[in-house]
Amino acid sequence: MTAPDTHPGPEARAGRPRALVTGPTAGIGRSFAVQLAARGHDLVLVARDEARLASLAEELDRRFGTDVEVLAADLTDRAQLARVEARLAATERPVDVLVNNAGFGLKGRFGDNDVEAETAMLEVLVVAVVRLSHAALGAMAARGHGAVLNVSSVAAFLPRGTYSAAKAYVNRFGSWASAEYRDRGVTVTTLCPGFVRTEFHERMGVGRGSAPAWMWLDADDLVAEALDDLDAGRALSVPSRRYRALVRLARLVPDRALLRLQGLGRR
Repeated sequence: MTAPDTHPGPEARAGRPRALVTGPTAGIGRSFAVQLAARGHDLVLVARDEARLASLAEELDRRFGTDVEVLAADLTDRAQLARVEARLAATERPVDVLVNNAGFGLKGRFGDNDVEAETAMLEVLVVAVVRLSHAALGAMAARGHGAVLNVSSVAAFLPRGTYSAAKAYVNRFGSWASAEYRDRGVTVTTLCPGFVRTEFHERMGVGRGSAPAWMWLDADDLVAEALDDLDAGRALSVPSRRYRALVRLARLVPDRALLRLQGLGRR
């Protein structure tokens, strides 16, 4: 006996919300893509690796009947970034949720890193977030509804070089945007995870032993909590009680004391 088809048909899909996720092929971004698909969102997936995007799109269609657009783009390239901006601003098949998740870190200290690598990091962590948010917020405010979730970091609360500075920018931008656009029907939430069990630190060449075991979070749990905070309209999402406690402590401790933690997460 053939099992009934539970995937939505064209008519049902027509009314489904659509989310655009950057950096969805692994880690936190992949969990956002999967959980949004499970919630009934169709998706626009943005990353450099078109093959991995296509594989994820096939998986989400098979599991959830999700309509997935694949948009291969390098966010450090302004011309390619502009294509993503145009998709966010489009009035056809509009994007209801933007998840600015793409990012990477550099293991070395500022003076030891190649300046082009430092600049590329800022292009992804700051410039792409600003330009994509600008495109999305304009379109969403015009429609009177929408949501933006920017993935920042608890590093934003610590003096830890250019990565920390970039994330601090994202936090301040998100705090302002949340207040600015709330009355126009748009939610802006800034997510500040800590150490998460993903490929992120592996790509940096950093081992799991670089931080105590209790500091490592599960990506799926983190994303589920972040989406709940987005639904609730919260401006800031800090996952887990332990990280919320660390953020409160970081706000009280002088920078000269926090500077002693420079090596945490770099070994």
